[in-house]
Amino acid sequence: MANRWKNDLKDCDVTPEAAFLNRRQLMAGAAAGIGLAGIGSTARAETLEPNDWEDITSYNNYYEFGTGKDDPARYAHTLVTKPWTVKIDGMVDHPGDYAFDDIMAMMTVEERLYRFRCVEAWSMVVPWNGFELADLLAMAGVQSGAKYIAFETANRPDEMPGVRYPVLDWPYVEGLRIDEAMHPLTIMATGIYGKDIPNQNGAPLRLVVPWKYGFKSIKSIVRITATDKQPPTSWNKANASEYGFYSNVNPKVDHRRWSQATERRIGGGLFTKRQDTLMFNGYANEVAGIYAGMDLRKNF
Repeated sequence: MANRWKNDLKDCDVTPEAAFLNRRQLMAGAAAGIGLAGIGSTARAETLEPNDWEDITSYNNYYEFGTGKDDPARYAHTLVTKPWTVKIDGMVDHPGDYAFDDIMAMMTVEERLYRFRCVEAWSMVVPWNGFELADLLAMAGVQSGAKYIAFETANRPDEMPGVRYPVLDWPYVEGLRIDEAMHPLTIMATGIYGKDIPNQNGAPLRLVVPWKYGFKSIKSIVRITATDKQPPTSWNKANASEYGFYSNVNPKVDHRRWSQATERRIGGGLFTKRQDTLMFNGYANEVAGIYAGMDLRKNF
C-alpha cells in the first residue's frame, strides 16, 4: 500500500502487537509510574519484549464492556460488527446510512505508523491500517459552513454490558474541529498489524488522531455529524477540568492528578526508563500551525 504521508518512525519503533493489545504489565505499576512522572526523563528504549497471548486477549480499556481491565476481552465478543452501518448527517450534501463494506470499497486504505499517547502517561507505536477521514468527509460532501465533526459510538445494552451503568453519559461521543478532521494525519482505522481491529479495540471502525491523547480516538463509530457548533465530548462532560475539548498532547499541561512531562513506553516492563513527552506527540511540524495564536494551556 502506498502512503501519502511520510513519517520519522522505523519498524524497530513499533510497539509489539502483544504489548499494544494488552496493558496489564503497565497498569499494574501505574501508581508507581504516576509517582515518578515528575522525575527527569531518560533515553527511549529501542526494543520491547512482547506479552504472551493471554495478556493480549485479557486486558484492555473499553468502558462499554465494563470498567474492569479484563472486561472487554470477556464481553466484547458480544458486539455484532457485521453488518455495520455508519450514519453520516448534519451539514453534508449526501447524508445517509452507509454500510461499512460500501465505505471500504470507496476508500484508499494505507498503513500508518503512528505514536500513540494515552492521557494516563503511557505510550506506544502502532501500525494502523485505515483511510484518511478527509476522504470520507469529501465523499459525504461536507458543506462550507461546517466547523466541527462529531462522532458517536454504538450504544447497545444487549451487546455492551457496561452501558447499563452510568459510568459515563452514554453513548460515548467525541468531536474535532473541521481543520483537525480534514488533516491528512487523521485517519479512520480499520486494522492493526495488518489484521482487523479486535472488538475490544474498537472494531470495525475507529478514529485515530495521533497528536491528541488516546481517548479522542473514539471506537466503534456509528455516527458522524458535520455541524457549525462545538459538539459535546464524553470525558469533557464527565470532568471538564481534567479533559479539555482539544486534548492535544502537551508536556507543559499536567493532568490535575499527574504530570504529562514524561511517559512510559509499553512493552518494556515495570522498570522501563521514562522518556520525554513530545509536544503534539511528536507531530508539531505537521499540526502546530493550525493552533497558531491559541493559548494551548487554556485550550487544553
